Amino acid sequence: MTNNDIFKKLRVALQLRDDEIVKILELVDFRISKSELGAFFRKEDHPKYMECGDQILRNFLNGLVIHLRGPMPKKESKSKPTDKTLKK
Repeated sequence: MTNNDIFKKLRVALQLRDDEIVKILELVDFRISKSELGAFFRKEDHPKYMECGDQILRNFLNGLVIHLRGPMPKKESKSKPTDKTLKK
């Protein structure tokens, strides 16, 4: 199974339109046009077919996590306990 197959199946399963996929990729600062995106969803024998690389699929999956779960909360820095926290 190729990256293109995985991308197509996720698109259908999640009922995503091209503009939604472009927005999901923008969540991870990855810019792509709708026409570039459409090349991944063409049949392999089409002259404008383009293979989906690992980087694009990885960025889409990372963006999808943010899209579905929301942004990751900021981690609090683990500092040494102060005198105030020890006196309670």
